[in-house]
Amino acid sequence: MNRRETLLRACAALALAVPAIPALAAPPLVEVWKDPNCGCCQDWVEHLQAQGFKVKVHDVGNAAARQRLGVPAALGSCHTARMGPYVLEGHVPAADVLRLWRERPKALGLVVPGMPIGSPGMDGPEYKGRRDAYAVLLLLADGQTQVFQRYPGRPTQAQASARARTVSQEPPIPWTEAQVRRIDREAGKLTLRHETIVNLDMPPMTMVFTMADPAQLDGLQPGQRVRVQVVHDKGVYRVLRLEALGL
Repeated sequence: MNRRETLLRACAALALAVPAIPALAAPPLVEVWKDPNCGCCQDWVEHLQAQGFKVKVHDVGNAAARQRLGVPAALGSCHTARMGPYVLEGHVPAADVLRLWRERPKALGLVVPGMPIGSPGMDGPEYKGRRDAYAVLLLLADGQTQVFQRYPGRPTQAQASARARTVSQEPPIPWTEAQVRRIDREAGKLTLRHETIVNLDMPPMTMVFTMADPAQLDGLQPGQRVRVQVVHDKGVYRVLRLEALGL
């Protein structure tokens, strides 16, 4: 046997002796709870699907799912999802979902509070290329968070105003004009096609809001023009006041 044959046989024997490394299992089904009329939630679902995720959607709202899965209301967004043992709250990029599944940290899951513009599902043409800075947070079992991934961008107008504020008195909540698209009186929710919501730095879009006082929906009709005062309160986008402007 020559030297080359001896070397080849030794390599083959070594290969048989080393156990094969198992392939990383594909992420399991992602279940999503969202409002049936939330367009940005559906865009996030399609973002996951485009990256190869299998997704099952529950169009029943997400407040109950968020509470059941242990996400604090202050970290809430417009949709909640579950992937295996992990929760996903808000517009979490698919790349971070894959990293979560690959690294398997001891945590409840990932959250992106609010609806940062430029995040997946909040990056349509209506935003004209705008990208706000935001962070994906790793939510721990004790409710604390750690930064999992940062995404650069410009500070939002609301963030800049908060930093620049030198007095404790909050400015009055501005009014925003909108058109009523759908009314859910039983759930106390209202779907609006709204103009820019200045205090939330939210550009024009169609979105579902929760009414602070559902009685304000009385007499309201789809297609009607209104003006509203909106706040982001513990993960919920809430209409505090509503005034009808006509059809």
